[in-house]
Amino acid sequence: MPARRATQVRLIYGDARSMPTVPDRSVHLVVTSPPYPMIPQWDHLWKELGATEYAGMHDVLELAWAECRRVLVDGGLLAVVIGDALRSDRSGFALWPNHAETLVRVARQGLRPLPYILWKKPTNKPNAFLGSGFLPPNAYVTLDCEYILLFRNGRLRRFPPHDPARSASRFTRDERDHWFSQVWEDVRGAPQRRGSGRSGAFPAEIPRRLIRMFSVIGDTVLDPFAGTGTTVRTAWELGRSAVGVEIDRAVYDDLVRTSWRLGPSPGRADGVRGPARRSGAGRSPGSAAVRSGA
Repeated sequence: MPARRATQVRLIYGDARSMPTVPDRSVHLVVTSPPYPMIPQWDHLWKELGATEYAGMHDVLELAWAECRRVLVDGGLLAVVIGDALRSDRSGFALWPNHAETLVRVARQGLRPLPYILWKKPTNKPNAFLGSGFLPPNAYVTLDCEYILLFRNGRLRRFPPHDPARSASRFTRDERDHWFSQVWEDVRGAPQRRGSGRSGAFPAEIPRRLIRMFSVIGDTVLDPFAGTGTTVRTAWELGRSAVGVEIDRAVYDDLVRTSWRLGPSPGRADGVRGPARRSGAGRSPGSAAVRSGA
């Protein structure tokens, strides 16, 4: 059994559009779920970021996708969990195809699209519908799938022959056959309540599978929209280093306060450095080296 590589968790108070403290080509896998454009719970955030319409929201996200490409190693992968939106505007009720727009925007930044996964969320209302019920033609199909979009930076990642970390990261035949099928129907959504609002969190099983599928032990995993820290915690538990970037100060502070729960850890808990103060309308990045181990 190979010795476990040294790992570290870093939490950064900053903006996914500019992550200067994350070096070029230092990340092997990005697993993230951004705020979904045209979902009402995120209206306040988009307004703070200067985006009040659909294209502008994706303009904001595209800057983050460009940063993801900068920090990814050659052959590194980006996994984006995103859902479409249903919402009325001045022209009426419509679907806002976030997954399609994200595919176009990420590819425009130079990342190569790969076959994606459809995450069909189990629901307690299997007969839910929108619109006029049993009377055609004004009912709508229920939106019960999200997309896990996958992209590679450049060509296939290369390893030395018989690389011990890669061998130790092997998945089973059953895992391979199940995880690499295009539709996931067995992962229930995470509870969405956090304080007085909704968290937008995804269940830990989603990043757990993606990290196992697309990284090896000792790699570095980034979530530029860290939120409640699901990706960060899961990466640490799987023997990867993790970097989480979060723009919301209250959410970031909660994440730092709960960082002692990370585990199981073979190392020690390091001191936490608080975030830098805000600078004007932007965010001066601050970071916390939460845990390291070997």
